[in-house]
Amino acid sequence: MKRNSVLELGVGVFMLAGILGLVFLGLRVSGLGVSGPSDTYTLTANFANIGGLRPQAKVTMSGVRVGKVTDISLDPQWFDARVTMEIDDAYEGKLSGDTTAAILTSGLLGEQYIGLTVGGSPDMLEDGDVIHDTQQALVLEELIQQFVSNMAN
Repeated sequence: MKRNSVLELGVGVFMLAGILGLVFLGLRVSGLGVSGPSDTYTLTANFANIGGLRPQAKVTMSGVRVGKVTDISLDPQWFDARVTMEIDDAYEGKLSGDTTAAILTSGLLGEQYIGLTVGGSPDMLEDGDVIHDTQQALVLEELIQQFVSNMAN
């Protein structure tokens, strides 16, 4: 009888560890992971069309993740989409003032993210600055519509 209760306790602990492991992996994959405070700084950019860009989307530079999108809102003055990004503190003071932000898509129908391209200006972007040179998202529906209308002509 004592042996069965020890076995049941072991199985219970094993199952609990497995469930906790699955929850941890699920949080990491979704980008909601429980991580400590990270050192970041904030940049914003206005886009005419953000397509399917979502908060928590990655921000990359040369294919390397350097931050994430934290907020998307509508600029009340110009009616553009205002995207707020958190960039890793290691890159503060290293992005030139003429940095370009483009909304890119991974694959043909994949997730959208922001790609930064550094310019050559001696002025550097600091916390709270705005990236002025932006390229809007390429919307697949608009491309199909243009293709169909060109084929009709």
